[in-house]
Amino acid sequence: MAMAPSPSLAQVYASPVAVAVWEWQDGLGTWHPYSAAVCSYIEQQFVQQKGQRFGLGSLAHSIPLGQADPLLAPYIIDLPSWTQFRQDTGTMRSVRRHLFPQHSALGQGIIWEWLSDDGSWTAYEASVCDYLEQQVARGNQLVDLAPLGYNYTVNYSTHTQTNKTSSFCRSVRRQAGPPYPVTTIIAPPGHTGVACSCHQCLSGGGTGPVSGRYRHSMTHLPAYPIPQHSHRTAVVFGAHQAFAPYSKPSLSGARSAPRLNSTNPWGGAPPSLGNQPLYRSSLSHLGPRRQPPAPSTASGASGPAGSPGSIPTTVPMQMPKPSRVQQALAGGTTKPEPEQVIRNYTEELKTAPDEDCIICMEKLSVVSGYSDVTDGKTIGPVAVGRLAKCSHAFHLLCLLAMYCNGNKDGSLQCPSCKTIYGEKTGTQPRGKMEVFKFQVSLPGHEDCGTILIVYNIPHGIQGPEHPNPGKPFTARGFPRQCYLPDNAQGRKVLELLKVAWKRRLIFTVGTSSTTGETDTVVWNEIHHKTEMDRNVTGHGYPDPNYLQNVLAELAAQGVTEDCLEHQ
Repeated sequence: MAMAPSPSLAQVYASPVAVAVWEWQDGLGTWHPYSAAVCSYIEQQFVQQKGQRFGLGSLAHSIPLGQADPLLAPYIIDLPSWTQFRQDTGTMRSVRRHLFPQHSALGQGIIWEWLSDDGSWTAYEASVCDYLEQQVARGNQLVDLAPLGYNYTVNYSTHTQTNKTSSFCRSVRRQAGPPYPVTTIIAPPGHTGVACSCHQCLSGGGTGPVSGRYRHSMTHLPAYPIPQHSHRTAVVFGAHQAFAPYSKPSLSGARSAPRLNSTNPWGGAPPSLGNQPLYRSSLSHLGPRRQPPAPSTASGASGPAGSPGSIPTTVPMQMPKPSRVQQALAGGTTKPEPEQVIRNYTEELKTAPDEDCIICMEKLSVVSGYSDVTDGKTIGPVAVGRLAKCSHAFHLLCLLAMYCNGNKDGSLQCPSCKTIYGEKTGTQPRGKMEVFKFQVSLPGHEDCGTILIVYNIPHGIQGPEHPNPGKPFTARGFPRQCYLPDNAQGRKVLELLKVAWKRRLIFTVGTSSTTGETDTVVWNEIHHKTEMDRNVTGHGYPDPNYLQNVLAELAAQGVTEDCLEHQ
């Protein structure tokens, strides 16, 4: 089942066109493609918006699906929120737009389907259809869907799908129909790469795709994004902003009123895939516990949208179990005293240098710009200190204000050079990270197998470290599958990602840059490859600079090889 190298992007996309497939997500998290005719109509309506920002809130109108298929008359697609809405019930489903090469299965009108319990045929998601077609074209009669995160094998000779755990079989079939629509790859003026509206490209306040074919392979990797206004179409990078897990309001009342932490970053022989995972991590000590849902017996998809009285102290009573909200707000481990954190990493200076404090923009020789909004028990308004490693000087009260406006995890990051003091942690909710290995090569890494990382985070309640403590948060698109080459550098990246996961740096809770949804789990500035090949969006392979770049991104979060030596 070895996978042949994919052709380069220049070969696949000799012209800036691709096959567009629109899909909707059912209640179990599975994606289903609309028919070719419906996709053609959706794409036609979508392309009319190409003069506006790609895939964001400026897309101003809805698409009534009944005009493409009378059976879908109750449904409309709301482009600003990327949702399908059923008008008679109010049911909302996520939708997405997936691009494929012209020679892909869907470009030829080929769909693979499985037989559900009620006797109806259900299409696999578009990426599975394309993967099955590729494997069969290479002469593989037995195709393992593990690389796509599914616990099934498909036998082409018997036209069956088998669950690798239960051995339950279903019939499958290959259907040929009208090809899916060919479309121009949408990009704003001056944008030279493939347009992308994912969380990873749209970090911070940026609202458009990053330029360049390999937007995650920039030779000079920027450390952090500058917040952008809503009309910007490209992420601009600068040198004087700090990381934060989500946008926080500026401290009001300060004379200079600078914005602190205002950007929104992205925070023996191995068993074969399908066996026991090599690595599991569940942050059981962080955040609220969430009971797993009861096992579902549904095997098919639903349709396209498918005043308390006083109690005597002598009466024995059982205290009620704390609610999920109470558990979340209780927080985790005790936080260190903020002023002691500042003292740990600075040396107080007797004489202030003749320079500005870049936090409050006042002279170091005068009172801190945050003296009227930040009270220090042991730190005075004119106290000046120098950070131990990098020697940059600030008002200690300004450092205290910056620290208290962040995650307050006991670590400090120099706002000038980004040197990290202590162990930086994030606000990633509770979840699970699993690792598998299998013998299929990634394009550009034909000399080794592949590492599959599966992240899974459930919906939950926000803790005190999140934007809206006590309020529910959503976790869309989980489980998420990511890929690394199984070579020396790929394995090093894997070990560092494990450290980042334990430190809660892979994801955070914030606002989705693609849908505008608030209080949802988003990527946190450490880019992942979520496609094995067809590097259409910049999140697949080949990408010759990816491993080096992700090492730099990890280092920017304080995760380096030194961390591995202390494990």
